[in-house]
Amino acid sequence: MNKIRIDFPSLNQTNRNKPLIYLDSAATSLTPNQVIQSELEYYEKYRGSVHRSVYELGEKATNAFENSRKRVAKFIGASEKSIVFTKSATESINLIAESWGYDNLSKDDIVLLTDMEHHSNIIPWQMICKKTGAKIKYLKSTNDGTISIEEFRKALNKNVKMVSITHASNVFGTINPVKEFINLAHKNDSKIMLDGCQAIPHMKINVEELGCDFYAFSGHKMLGPTGVGVLYGKERLLEKMEPYQTGGGIIRTVTMESSTWTSIPHKFEPGTPMIGQVIALSPAIDYLENCLNNHDNKLMDYAIEKMNSINGISIYGNAAERTPILSFNIKGVHSLDLAHFLDFEGITIRSGHHCCQPLMQALDISACARASFYFYNTIDEVDFLVEKINRAIKVIK
Repeated sequence: MNKIRIDFPSLNQTNRNKPLIYLDSAATSLTPNQVIQSELEYYEKYRGSVHRSVYELGEKATNAFENSRKRVAKFIGASEKSIVFTKSATESINLIAESWGYDNLSKDDIVLLTDMEHHSNIIPWQMICKKTGAKIKYLKSTNDGTISIEEFRKALNKNVKMVSITHASNVFGTINPVKEFINLAHKNDSKIMLDGCQAIPHMKINVEELGCDFYAFSGHKMLGPTGVGVLYGKERLLEKMEPYQTGGGIIRTVTMESSTWTSIPHKFEPGTPMIGQVIALSPAIDYLENCLNNHDNKLMDYAIEKMNSINGISIYGNAAERTPILSFNIKGVHSLDLAHFLDFEGITIRSGHHCCQPLMQALDISACARASFYFYNTIDEVDFLVEKINRAIKVIK
């Protein structure tokens, strides 16, 4: 643990003049030196434009950029052609909604979502449904923060053309039974997209084994830089889709009247891409793969046990399979006040609706606190968190 923590320079600092305890990794993970140095090396040693440069700097940049695509493909068990780089998972989902949805959705078609989706997996579908006349149908989560497979099965009919669901909830931490969902969706001739932002940092993913049609995730939640996201799509689907955005870099020919597109995946990567960020995603994956173990789960089990001892606490979600996310409220203490109090003790937690307002409405709350853990967190930090929450209750009440 000490060796790991040394790799993260952010942990070697204070927060409000107190030792930093970082418990907001579900929003943005910290970044190890290896990733920082990789991006810095691009800017210092071979900064150049990719794909069309014949000079040495450009060739080095292109090789590093495309090697990162190979690394991502290997990481999730996919082909290189199926990996599209975007600036975020949000852009990835927008790409699917616009490029696939515009040509495949029409009046009375249904996009099936759940009430635990992040806004980034709701709003793009709302927008494309307005354009196409399709409708959104929501599956409601249970009291323990899960989606019933039986209810999922009942919701499928001939009008459901797309299922878009989070692999793991950013509020409950629930890891959804996506393999079963994928099989049921395909039996219904529906396409299925997974929002993998909360799953990728904590579990091994193989998209071909899962069988999903699309999978989206962000670099900044998995030790990587901000400003880079990944979209996996089955090659046969990507081939048929029109570009989401257009411009230089995606064309085969351009005349004054029309244009044709290059092959996948570059067809979906217009303009100068996020070169340094994409390159640095490769060492982030290397680091993450070395740290995927049971520590997160053990830490989460310990945190739940300790947090349940706090008077007046309500913890949201109780799924058997979950990521290390713990969302809660304490009777008589607003989550924002709690977050402010903990901030001055050096502890960073999240407070608010977590970009999940429909879920907050379903839970009949306006907001909640969220502590999210990662492999660089410790048992001592959990103990300190609980100690300071108990202190906050006495002070704030």
